[in-house]
Amino acid sequence: MTEGLGQVSFDPGDEADSVAVPGLRHIPGWLDPDACQEMLARIEAGVWSTELRRRVQHYGHRYDYGRRSVTADARTAADAPPLPPWALQQAERLAREGIMDPRADQVIVNEYQPGQGISAHVDCVPCFGPVVAAISLGSGCVMDFTQPEDGRRAGVLLAPGSLCVMTREARYAWRHGIAARKSDPDGAGRVPRGRRVSVTFRTVLVPGSGSGSG
Repeated sequence: MTEGLGQVSFDPGDEADSVAVPGLRHIPGWLDPDACQEMLARIEAGVWSTELRRRVQHYGHRYDYGRRSVTADARTAADAPPLPPWALQQAERLAREGIMDPRADQVIVNEYQPGQGISAHVDCVPCFGPVVAAISLGSGCVMDFTQPEDGRRAGVLLAPGSLCVMTREARYAWRHGIAARKSDPDGAGRVPRGRRVSVTFRTVLVPGSGSGSG
């Protein structure tokens, strides 16, 4: 896998699903089940914030939801500890595999209980770099992508252990969100959701920049 100028290309043989959103890749099984369980255990040892309806953890830099910005003042630094070893390990792997360059320096962990979701948005453009990568742990769910200009829609099943990488149009033009529901459609019926934990890796452009969605 190679990356350059904000574009990610997959070499022949990479097990990456193609989806209808330019610049989006969903890589099943990026983490095996044992690695997922170990990562969840490490996350549980961290400190959860309850500032939102869902629980979150911030590392490296704290995203201010009210100001829609990443800041670097003393209060923020105190609230956002450095990336822990488990996060550094995955950030280094993302860099080593050419998915993120430079290495991610900001990580946010989101916990979603059945029935919880997140409104459609684009990650803050002035705050973060051209690649956003997220690992799904626990339960799977469907993430909805929408193109606001022409109304195109695509649903991507984010399975446990999978990696979702957003670049180019997927990063900057399409909105992504998760419907607040307790099950997802699956061909012949519906699949109940369990507790899902997502771990999102991003690079901060300029601390203190803002204006955009998180």
